[in-house]
Amino acid sequence: MKKIIHKAHQRGSADYGWLKANYSFSFANYYNPEKIHFGALRVLNDDAIDAGMGFGTHPHDNMEIVTIVLQGALSHKDSMGHQATITPGEVQVMSAGTGVQHSEMNASSSTTKLLQIWVFPDTQNVTPRYGQKKFDPADQQNTFQNVVSPKDDNDGKALWVHQQTYFNLGNFSKNTNHSYTIKQEGNGVYIFLLEGEITIAGETLHTRDAIGLWDTQTISFTAESDSRILLIEVLMY
Repeated sequence: MKKIIHKAHQRGSADYGWLKANYSFSFANYYNPEKIHFGALRVLNDDAIDAGMGFGTHPHDNMEIVTIVLQGALSHKDSMGHQATITPGEVQVMSAGTGVQHSEMNASSSTTKLLQIWVFPDTQNVTPRYGQKKFDPADQQNTFQNVVSPKDDNDGKALWVHQQTYFNLGNFSKNTNHSYTIKQEGNGVYIFLLEGEITIAGETLHTRDAIGLWDTQTISFTAESDSRILLIEVLMY
């Protein structure tokens, strides 16, 4: 097993006044040659947006974009004609493909916190598409719930993207032991600890720490406190 540790305090950061951002990988004005991507995982931004503010209309292409709202609400509007509000418990996916423009604004009266995640696609210049779904937290108790999977390996319960990647969310009680088996040979796992404390691969992670693991088939960890985890299985290259 190989591993890489990304501590919360070692992330890039930016304060735009209305936006407080933490970057797990190089993004915008933050550049770290050792943190460009983890396999096909290119961006994991931990954003906090002030009330009444947000990202005006801007373009994307050839990227699979996943948004997970942790607090507050986010309004979305795009050039495909979609208008939606995303709230905690919901996940949004967007295949930018040949090109799309969208805006994202805080739709609540207080700070909205969210994860913006980009994954390189396995197919270029696809037709842009949009998906959004609400997931029941009860299905994440002491287990992982799959919320995003590849188009060709999707049971209809999760959203899908154009890449061999699986996004999973789980809430684990203190002293819970859990294992995750990698679904596709050659994939790795990037674990982002949203809350709590876990021990994994001989390391202790705290809130907003992350670990990347590859060249292994099974990942095991212990929740040292009540913990919420985002686990992304992703193609390595």
